[in-house]
Amino acid sequence: MAAPGAGVAPIRRDSPVSQVARRLLDELTGGEQRPGTRLPSERRLAETLGVGRSAIREAIAVLEVLGIVEVRVGSGTYVRGTVSDLLPQAIDWGLMLGERHTRDLVEARRHLEAVTARLAAQRATDDDVARLRARLDRMRETAQAVAEFTEADVEFHLEVARIAGNTVLRDILHSVRALLRVWIQRAVGADGDTAATLAEHDAVFRAVERKDPQAAAAAMEEHMERASARLERSLSTTP
Repeated sequence: MAAPGAGVAPIRRDSPVSQVARRLLDELTGGEQRPGTRLPSERRLAETLGVGRSAIREAIAVLEVLGIVEVRVGSGTYVRGTVSDLLPQAIDWGLMLGERHTRDLVEARRHLEAVTARLAAQRATDDDVARLRARLDRMRETAQAVAEFTEADVEFHLEVARIAGNTVLRDILHSVRALLRVWIQRAVGADGDTAATLAEHDAVFRAVERKDPQAAAAAMEEHMERASARLERSLSTTP
């Protein structure tokens, strides 16, 4: 397993610390780094990336604040978790920085969700509708607790994907589960109110319940558009 920073092209000397941190973050989330993996020394990272040790030190401090690495005085810097553990923080930071690939992932998700909702309405059985109703009920029950509401929201979308019966769409949405969680938590936090999100999910559910593919896709598209607007508001107000 290659050490983080190994084989990475040097970056410009006048690059801000955030570029150094992003490069390290890409390395940490680009492979199966085990929890507790020790990063190379500041000197080695500085040589590899072609920057001063102070830039490396500041970048590592940023990653430590994000909970991605742990700095142990007199010992070194260590990875806190697995790739799946680190991904939510990486996506969260990418959203705040306006990273192009992260924004593209958000855009792709919007279209995938609409197609998935359409298929779900076409293929839903009575048992499927009952399970989806239970997911929506769980969202209502946890409306006052953002973390629990976020998980219930994610499960609603994954249930729609399961009902759709397309394994490729289902697997893609499962693979971006971390994005769903970050997106939802930020979007909900933008308003501090879950009422709008609940109403949008209810519209999707009602369309699936009626077995109306066009209405389901339209309701999901409306939800994605409004959720994206909430997400943008949350990013614009991020300190």
